[in-house]
Amino acid sequence: MKALALLIALIGVVAAEVFLDERFSDGAAWEKRWIQSTNKGETAGKFVLTHGKFYGDAEKDLGIQTSQDARFYGLSTKFKPFSNKDKPLVLQFTVKHEQNIDCGGGYVKLFDCSLQQDDMHGDSPYLIMFGPDICGPSNKKVHVIFNYKGKNHLIKKEIRPKDDVYTHLYTLIVKPDQTYEVLIDNEKVESGDLESDWDFLPAKTIKDPEAKKPEDWDDRAKIDDPEDVKPADWDVPEHIADPEAKKPEDWDDEMDGEWEPAMIDNPAFKGEWKPKQIDNPAYKGVWVHPEIDNPEYAPDATIGKYDESCIIGFDLWQVKAGTIFDNVLVTDDVAEAKKIGDELWTATSKAEKKMKEAQEEEERKKMEEEAKSKKEDNEDEDDEDEDDAEPSKPAAPAEEAEADNADHDEL
Repeated sequence: MKALALLIALIGVVAAEVFLDERFSDGAAWEKRWIQSTNKGETAGKFVLTHGKFYGDAEKDLGIQTSQDARFYGLSTKFKPFSNKDKPLVLQFTVKHEQNIDCGGGYVKLFDCSLQQDDMHGDSPYLIMFGPDICGPSNKKVHVIFNYKGKNHLIKKEIRPKDDVYTHLYTLIVKPDQTYEVLIDNEKVESGDLESDWDFLPAKTIKDPEAKKPEDWDDRAKIDDPEDVKPADWDVPEHIADPEAKKPEDWDDEMDGEWEPAMIDNPAFKGEWKPKQIDNPAYKGVWVHPEIDNPEYAPDATIGKYDESCIIGFDLWQVKAGTIFDNVLVTDDVAEAKKIGDELWTATSKAEKKMKEAQEEEERKKMEEEAKSKKEDNEDEDDEDEDDAEPSKPAAPAEEAEADNADHDEL
């Protein structure tokens, strides 16, 4: 029995497969594996290989970076075709918005094998779109979009991405039982089942078209108190003539017209009278429309499952360039994806942050030194100006008197 269990486990290990593991670690060779789309012509942006201005590991953190502002980016690569009909599908990659992105995409798209890579564009049909998208402070989300019967369906849940300048790991897991997980930095941030969290299918139940609220159904929780009567002195005008207003002495009725005092708010005004509210003795509660099974609903075991996928790509628009993509992984092995994520992100993320903080500290000190030096230079200039402007020292009054007496004695 133990031998059989071991055999089954071994078969599972063998069956699991990594279809793409792109780390951009072999220099310029990546340009032969990835195809640049020419669809956008002169408005197409170029990717460059770099680890960025700060990083955790100079070799592991090499990735491709968007390099031109206000450009479309289209780049894709092919891998061995596979189907996720009866096995998990894992899409994983890292994104680093080093430029502190204000508006632009950071997602990937999974395609079938029919995509013409050199003509990939925003309307090219895709199977799955996954990853962060940021445009302004109020529009920040992680897209999880599935194509189902030729239509793209957006997840109904809101998943917020990381919006700082550091590298982050994004993982989508689609399981054969039609459940899913979204991980950021190898931590689960969302999960559920495809049918519930997307509008792939009509609702299971609908309101019974034959059911109607009974005419005698009273759903008013409160009603006017029939015994409450408006006080006789309630109705007074909202505004009255100012009793302290006086006709100006120079007022001329013939020239100025008939004088009228200014109007002021009436302190006795109470507003519109409404009777007190009491509990409605006939209240039956809120009427709930009965539901019935939707005749148009039918479960579909093919949702999120594709006969073939073999291309993954970046189809983006960025206002401000500088995003670095790396560690693109396509596999059916959930455990392997987590292991690779730990090796390539967890192991370097702390060092990356440490380098960034050290750079910021160095920049802070440099700015302080420059400010101090500038202040000293200004003080030196002020001292020089004072020296240049100082007049000749006049003779003291006593010295002047002695000089006068000497002249007088000589005479």
